[in-house]
Amino acid sequence: MDYGLQISASGALANLHAQDTITNNLANINTTGFKPLMTGTMFREAARIEDNLPQLSSNSLLERLGSGVLSAHDMINFAQGALESSSSEYDLAIEGDGFFLVGDPENPALTRDGRFTLNADNKLVLTSTGTPVLSSKQQEIEIDPNLGPIEVAGNGLIQQNGEAIAQLGLSDVPNRGALRPIGGGQYARIDGSPLQLLDATGVVRQYHLEMSGSNEIDSLMKIQSASRSAQSNIGMIDLQNRLISRAINTFGRLS
Repeated sequence: MDYGLQISASGALANLHAQDTITNNLANINTTGFKPLMTGTMFREAARIEDNLPQLSSNSLLERLGSGVLSAHDMINFAQGALESSSSEYDLAIEGDGFFLVGDPENPALTRDGRFTLNADNKLVLTSTGTPVLSSKQQEIEIDPNLGPIEVAGNGLIQQNGEAIAQLGLSDVPNRGALRPIGGGQYARIDGSPLQLLDATGVVRQYHLEMSGSNEIDSLMKIQSASRSAQSNIGMIDLQNRLISRAINTFGRLS
């Protein structure tokens, strides 16, 4: 591939990826507990350097141009979202740092989506996916709705008629950069291995939900910027393609 085409193509691909990611952020502006992804690019070294092949001959002037850009690893923006009042006793939000433990007791996932409900077996689950909500002992939580409403304290202690039922699993991790979205508003390690959990410092707010961290105006502006950058790179690809075609036709006639 022509060197200029390669550089332009890398820019187009990186900006198309950014556009797709930010579009997903925009689509989730009303998703409870959603945390947007932040995109970026990084400089790509020349192929000889990137592939660690110093013995290969190369053009030093072209190497100074690099090989364009690559999409950097998407980072999750875990900034606190606004809290909104709710009428359901099972709607909970975390004010501050921390996550609810959900899913597999042997390898729980994390979420900020506090839309909880009871399933047919009276187990506390996520309303959106039916995923079990776990206690501080990483066990499923069972609540008998016939015994009256529940009260949830700031530390996650669930009480019913003044008696403790369970304590919500509230945890954090030492390195949030190792987390990735796994769907349903949940997060786990990039490699799928069990999380190293720490005690959360945030406070549980009953009758509240955390709104999406995605900003509509910011997302729209970033989508437009990524779109313009992608179109500029595609325009450069078209220009270089036409120049190559003209050069081939010109030299072809001369021969």
